[in-house]
Amino acid sequence: MSDWPEGRNGGPGERYGQGSASPRPEGARAMPHVRRRPAPQPQSPPRIPPQPGGVPGHADAPGYDSGYNTGQVYGGGAGRGPGGGGHGGGPRGGDSGYVRPRPAPNWGRRLKVGALSLVVVVLAVSVGTYFWADGKLKREVDLSKVIDRPSEGDGTNYLIVGSDSREGMTDEDKKKLHTGSAEGKRTDSMMILHDGSNGPTLVSLPRDSNVEIPSFVGSESGKKYEGTGRTVKLNAAYAEDGPELLVRTVEFNTGLRIDHYVEIGFGGFANIVDAIGGVELDIPKAFKDKKSGADFQAGKQTLNGEQSLAFVRTRYAFAGSDLDRTKNQQKFLAALASQTATPSTVLNPFKLYPTMGAGLDTLIVDKDMSLWSLGNMFFAMKGVTGGDGTSMNIPLTGQSVNGNLVWDKDKVKQLVEQLRNDDKVTVKGS
Repeated sequence: MSDWPEGRNGGPGERYGQGSASPRPEGARAMPHVRRRPAPQPQSPPRIPPQPGGVPGHADAPGYDSGYNTGQVYGGGAGRGPGGGGHGGGPRGGDSGYVRPRPAPNWGRRLKVGALSLVVVVLAVSVGTYFWADGKLKREVDLSKVIDRPSEGDGTNYLIVGSDSREGMTDEDKKKLHTGSAEGKRTDSMMILHDGSNGPTLVSLPRDSNVEIPSFVGSESGKKYEGTGRTVKLNAAYAEDGPELLVRTVEFNTGLRIDHYVEIGFGGFANIVDAIGGVELDIPKAFKDKKSGADFQAGKQTLNGEQSLAFVRTRYAFAGSDLDRTKNQQKFLAALASQTATPSTVLNPFKLYPTMGAGLDTLIVDKDMSLWSLGNMFFAMKGVTGGDGTSMNIPLTGQSVNGNLVWDKDKVKQLVEQLRNDDKVTVKGS
């Protein structure tokens, strides 16, 4: 009898463990070989070439999968996802060919740097231009030599003088511009430009105006000359002792204080016009004058430097002579200023610098004149043709003394009061 419990008698179909029916005792049989998965190593172990006829269940046996990932560095690229982390999960993984993505450009920073660079360049150019232009100004007129001056008023008054100076002109230039070769210089035009809160006012002073020469101090000698009551044409004051006496005479006969003096000669005037490419003007009636060289048809046309100078100098072709000439001068200067102060000139260095150079080379101003004041004068001149601007001849009586034009003293006094107080001008000129 067997001592095994029921169901464990060692029958063929009811073995216990791995072979309880074997004739050998169970303890004497060898247990099946169980291969354990080796622990991960920092580097893959040396691979043993497969041996032919390997024992089933051995690592060298065909089809056997030990579960060990050979030939790969742990965390390498075999199982790496889009992030390139693989098992390691890091940004570089185990792939030595990894390329770090280029960061997106910081457009906000680039725009700030670009804007700052532009500001620096503009400031540098502006400062350079300022000192360049300031160095060209000829500050030759000393208004401190003018005595017994009227009191200051509101706004700024400029005395603008066009002289027949031929300084710097060649014989060919003089012939071309019909200026002649007279020595010295005289004034062909004189204007007072008032720049105030009620708009600019341009008042022409005819060269043939009858004025009194007051007491004055000689600009060169420093000697005081007492007034004798003598009267002359206005341009004679300039011929006698230059800009200082002209300012003294204008102030004495008008009672209006002159803040700044600006003078330009023939050559500079023509060069400015040529530098901006000419000035467009509408001439209502054809006229011709041999002395000035004028020969114009009626209608809109663009005048070059030579033609412009002839236009503003002509007087013998008009019935009103000097009065008609002053009106043409006002018309032309307003057009010149308006067509010069445009973006195509101001923002174009190839036009701006030649234009400024042409004017500044022959421009004579008082010692207190700044570029800022000169710029204000220029834009005030441009505004003369605007809705608030006024241009006129100084009021005249219609009478003459020795062929000189006589001012209407009452109207002149009223005009000066309006200018001094910066009121709107209501006085009508001649």
